[in-house]
Amino acid sequence: MTVDQHKSRYPEVWRRFGPRETLIRYAWYLGIVFVAAASLSTLDITWVYLLDAHVQAYDLLERMVPPDWSYFDVVVGAMIETVHIATLGTVATLLIAFPVAFLAARNTTFNSFTWAVGRFILVASRSINTVVWALIFVAIFGPGPVAGIWAIAARSIGFMGKLTAEAIEEIDEGTVEAIEATGASRLQVLWIGILPQVLPVIYGTTVYRWDINIRESTVLGFVGAGGIGILLYSSINQFIWQQVSVMLIAIFGVVVVSELVSATVRKKIT
Repeated sequence: MTVDQHKSRYPEVWRRFGPRETLIRYAWYLGIVFVAAASLSTLDITWVYLLDAHVQAYDLLERMVPPDWSYFDVVVGAMIETVHIATLGTVATLLIAFPVAFLAARNTTFNSFTWAVGRFILVASRSINTVVWALIFVAIFGPGPVAGIWAIAARSIGFMGKLTAEAIEEIDEGTVEAIEATGASRLQVLWIGILPQVLPVIYGTTVYRWDINIRESTVLGFVGAGGIGILLYSSINQFIWQQVSVMLIAIFGVVVVSELVSATVRKKIT
């Protein structure tokens, strides 16, 4: 092999991407920049307001300090209601999402129609924001925590159902076939062969979603669905920023606790 042939087969400079791949990557980068620039150009943004944004943020922080701790007793009751909304909403989600997940999984659904129905429910649930669900249920049940509970449940069904359905589709079919070979009924196959395999996913997903629901339930009061959001919305409208700071501290504390509980439970499950 000559020196020229050696150099052609083994270049002296190693490159991760070839010329064509490099060109495609740069084309993607330029496309992303173009889309971002086009999006900004269509938005009515008053850029001059950004010049003194740091001044306004500092002024707002000064108004929030020191927190009005005399308001803490009121905040505690509203925060407890918020946790209850998230917890009951998660329980309702579990009761509804579990059967829907079996419909949405290809290996446990009855036919293509029931599979389509299950998938439609999961997609419809995830496509609507929690606040929008809250507006709908406030119109149905009136203002209060009941609307918040069902808003949390309606939004969470798609999340939990999708993950559970994917876990059902990934089970060990050998176990299911062995149970079917004994002459077990369909219900017995589900209860003995499938459920034990997906229980860890159900437990972990439920705890994780409960953690998310606590955060989402803090703003449902803005549309009248109960919880601390009602007090937060009222204090912001009245510019009582020292009360707002107390509520933000309370929300942060509860979210930290829920995160620790969620992480601990999921660690024990796995």
